[in-house]
Amino acid sequence: MNEYDPIEYAESSPEAAKELRLWATLLHLSLLAGLIIPFGGLVVPVVIYLVKKDDVPGLQPHWHVVINWLLSALIYAVISIILMLVLIGFLLIWALGLLALIFPIIGAIKANDGEVWPYPLSIRFFGRD
Repeated sequence: MNEYDPIEYAESSPEAAKELRLWATLLHLSLLAGLIIPFGGLVVPVVIYLVKKDDVPGLQPHWHVVINWLLSALIYAVISIILMLVLIGFLLIWALGLLALIFPIIGAIKANDGEVWPYPLSIRFFGRD
């Protein structure tokens, strides 16, 4: 069994599948922690992954999706801030904020269904083809 394949890991036992779905869902939803705690959306996903990566090996593909989105959103935010000089950045930063709210919720729903959902507009820094 490939320890990083979420399908093989989940098929190893019903308990493993349930645990993977739970932690994958929480990993995606942890991106929303920034709404409550400053920088929580950056710190909480990292902490969850570092704590659970050995216990739930199938979590890695979800981690790749989350970290790719974090890095992509950071790049988009910097570009939007620069474009605020020509006013279009205000619209872009608002749209980015909306996507940063919607994508983790959809990702969590998909993760709870046992699916790894790559966020649209996310630049692929980590993960395999």
